[in-house]
Amino acid sequence: MNVGYRPNIGWATFLLAMVAGFCDAATYVGGNSIFSAHVTGNFILFAAQFVTESRNPSGWARLLTFPVFVLAVMTGGWVAARVRHKKSILLIEGIVLTLAGTAAILLPALGALDTQVIIYLVVLITTFGMGLQNAFGKLFAGATYGPTTMMTGNVTQAALELGNLIRRRGTADEASRTRFTKLRITISAFLTGCLIGGVLTIRMGLGTILIPGLAITICYLQEEYDRDVRPQAG
Repeated sequence: MNVGYRPNIGWATFLLAMVAGFCDAATYVGGNSIFSAHVTGNFILFAAQFVTESRNPSGWARLLTFPVFVLAVMTGGWVAARVRHKKSILLIEGIVLTLAGTAAILLPALGALDTQVIIYLVVLITTFGMGLQNAFGKLFAGATYGPTTMMTGNVTQAALELGNLIRRRGTADEASRTRFTKLRITISAFLTGCLIGGVLTIRMGLGTILIPGLAITICYLQEEYDRDVRPQAG
């Protein structure tokens, strides 16, 4: 094992935030306005649909994302407690998202399920993947610059740091500058993922979720290679 290996936290943060933004936008645009990363947002949409007495089944699918998300987080905790390499949660997430994208591509061709059922199934599988990523963020907080799936807290902290920099007119301490830079990376990556996920899903459908799934899987395997095979630089 390469004991001198150090993971690139900045790259991990950017990748995971981008994946979360991609998946959230993809399921919202292509999955009847259902969030897969910000599942609490589905409560608002469900309540709005309920009070307007809409009978669209997407409302119940939104509500179902919550227990699926909880189950995914519990699964992440279970995996972390039993595997040697704790970050295996990310490999599982990559596989889950890859399965979601593959299902979105193959199931319509088979014609065995109704189109809406396929959409809800893909959304729920994606939600499971995002639950795993949320579990990873809580269990291994030091592996990224901060939460990669929920941006409200990041934006709040970034605004506080920016205000501090403006008030001190460039004389703020280095720690404040560093925090702002890290938060900017996370927020910009999430936004980038949202834009790419939204555009690709409009043009190509929910099968685009295959992209973040493969990205996480490949990057995880590459990190394992760097950790265990490649000699220490220098």
